[in-house]
Amino acid sequence: MIGSGFIDKYLSEADVRQYCHEFLDREDVRNKKLLFIVPDHTRTAPIDVMFRAVYDILAPKRNSVDFLIALGTHPPMSEEMIYQRMGITRNLHLRVYAKARFFNHFWKDPGQLAKIGTFGISETEEISNGLLSQKVDILINKKIFEYEALVIIGPVFPHEVVGFSGGNKYLFPGIAGQEIIDMFHWLGALITNPVIIGTKNTPVRHVVDRAAALLPMPRLCFAMVVKGTELAGLFAGNAEEAWSAAADLSDKLHILYKEKPFNRVLSCAPEMYDDLWTGGKCMYKLEPVVADGGELIIYAPHITEISVTHGAVIEKIGYHVRDYFVKQMDRFAGVPAGVMAHSTHVKGIGSLKNGVEKPRVTVKLATRIPPELCKKINLGYVDPDSIDIEKWKDREDEGILYVPKAGEMLYRLKENPWGKMG
Repeated sequence: MIGSGFIDKYLSEADVRQYCHEFLDREDVRNKKLLFIVPDHTRTAPIDVMFRAVYDILAPKRNSVDFLIALGTHPPMSEEMIYQRMGITRNLHLRVYAKARFFNHFWKDPGQLAKIGTFGISETEEISNGLLSQKVDILINKKIFEYEALVIIGPVFPHEVVGFSGGNKYLFPGIAGQEIIDMFHWLGALITNPVIIGTKNTPVRHVVDRAAALLPMPRLCFAMVVKGTELAGLFAGNAEEAWSAAADLSDKLHILYKEKPFNRVLSCAPEMYDDLWTGGKCMYKLEPVVADGGELIIYAPHITEISVTHGAVIEKIGYHVRDYFVKQMDRFAGVPAGVMAHSTHVKGIGSLKNGVEKPRVTVKLATRIPPELCKKINLGYVDPDSIDIEKWKDREDEGILYVPKAGEMLYRLKENPWGKMG
C-alpha cells in the first residue's frame, strides 16, 4: 500500500501527486484500462486535486480518462455540478482536460445494470447474523465491464449504515442496483444507527465487501481522510486495505467525545445537503449525544424538499422508529427497504408499545419544508427565521449543543450506552 496519514498535519498537492504517480505507475496498474469511481457533491473531499493529479499522469498516455459518479440513489449531477466537483469549467474541460469523460450512475435504469450474482437465503442469514432471510440479486452499473480495473477515489467518514464509509461502498450502493441497496440499508437500520456508526467491522461492511468480491476485475482505491477541508490522509492500494487504513485514521479524527448528553442540539446542515434525504446526516451524527427526551433541530434554511428521488414514498409512510415498521411489516409491503431505513435513521431509536410510538428524542426541522408537511411526515417544525444562532453558541454547560457544520463529524459519549460492535 502507498500513502500516509496524520493527526496533526496535512498532505500537500505535491504529496498527492507523488502518491498518485507511485500507485498508477505500478506494474499491475500501468497498462490497464481504468475507470475512476468518484463521489457526488454530498461528500467533502478534494476531488479536484485528485482529478488534476490522475489526469495529468494518465492523459498523455491514453485516449480518455473516465470517471463514473457514485450517486447511489441520489439524482444525477448536471454538467455544471460535475465541473464544480472536479474544480474545472466547461472551457477548461474542452481546452485543457479534453480527454476526461464523466458519467452519471442511473440506479433504476435496468438497461444500465448487469447482474453479477445472488445472495441466497442462507447467505443473507449468515452475513446478517440472522436479522435477514431473503434472496438478493446483485446488480451493478454494466459500464464497469468496459474496463480492466476500477479505481475508487473517495473519502472515509463514520457512517450510519455501514460503520465507516468509503472503499467498496462506492460500488455498493455507489454504482449498484436497488435490490442490494435496499437489503443492506435495512440491515443497518435493524442494527440501528447508534450501535453501528463509527464501528469498523460490521455486518453491513461484510455485505458490501462480499458483493464487491463478485466482480471479475481488480478493485483499487485512493481512500482519503479529510479534516475540515484539508487532506489528513491518503492511502492507495486494493479497496479493502486502503479503506481499512483510512478508517483507522478516521476513527481518530472524525469522532468527538462528550462527557454528558445534551438536552437540546442545533445541528446545522451545510448546503451540500440539498434535501432532507442527505440532510438527515445531521441527525445521524448527533443522535448518540442527545439526552433521552431531548430535542434535535436540523437547521437548514436552504432545504425545500424531503427528497428529490424518494419524496413521494416518504410522504406516504412518514418518519418512524424501527419497531414501528418491524412490528407491522404487512402494512409496508412494497415500500423500498432503503426508504424505510432512512425513515428510522432520521427519527432515531425508540419503541412501539401497545400501538404507541415512543421515539427516544424529538426531531424538528428548521427548513423551508412547510409545517403541515412536517406534521404529515411525523417530524416537528421550527420556523428557520425564528432561530438566532448566536443564542445557541457556547452553552454546552447548560446542556445545549450548537454544531455549525453537521453531517460528517460523529459525536459520541465517552461512556457509550449502546456499546460497540465487533
